[in-house]
Amino acid sequence: MEKASGKILVVDDDEKLRVLLIQYLSAEGFSVSGVANGESMDRFLDHNSIDLMVLDLMLPGEDGLSIARRLRGTHDLPIIILSARGDEVDRIVGLEVGADDYLPKPFNPRELLARIRAVMRRMENRPTTAESTTDGGKYRFGGFTLDLLGHSLMRGHEPIELTPGDFALLEAFVSRPNRVMSRDSLIERLKGYERSPYDRSVDVRVTRLRRKIEPQPEHPQFIRTIWGKGYMFTPQGNPDQQ
Repeated sequence: MEKASGKILVVDDDEKLRVLLIQYLSAEGFSVSGVANGESMDRFLDHNSIDLMVLDLMLPGEDGLSIARRLRGTHDLPIIILSARGDEVDRIVGLEVGADDYLPKPFNPRELLARIRAVMRRMENRPTTAESTTDGGKYRFGGFTLDLLGHSLMRGHEPIELTPGDFALLEAFVSRPNRVMSRDSLIERLKGYERSPYDRSVDVRVTRLRRKIEPQPEHPQFIRTIWGKGYMFTPQGNPDQQ
């Protein structure tokens, strides 16, 4: 398999694991650095750019969830959270605060590599042409404009902050309007790796995206739940909710 490329920062206070991941991912073609806590991470990001962060949940001082939530206000980069607890609630909360994936410890480094590659593919495969878009790489729905080339979402003149995962999900929806998309098809587009049969990450991501684009997230107009089948994006809004 062709070697990957990209800059990764591992934030984990377990020195042995941190060194192992740095060595393993470096051997796979990535440029990898490591720090032990949020304070060191902030100093590193002040002077370096990265393409993806591997972030431990249980850190001394500021924990991983707090760091992920804080980073979403200042950085647009994919985050994969690691946790020794592996609790389903932690996983869901991690996705809700903006993480792009969640991996419980202990894990096989190859599994982490697969997930990193899946996230990187999503970033690399963003459309570079205006094919199948409505206006030069832009989709318009409601009062929103999704710019695929500029990788941005605007409500009028107001920018709406999207994580890379949010953007990939919204792009999947707007490119297939008025069509039911199953959870499996969305998982395949968003992840690209094997999943658990009880994977709820798509539902968590949809809930998070609804909070950003729906006037009433509890009564969605744009991203409708089709019970037993999946979701449907209706750019004109759902008349039943207007």
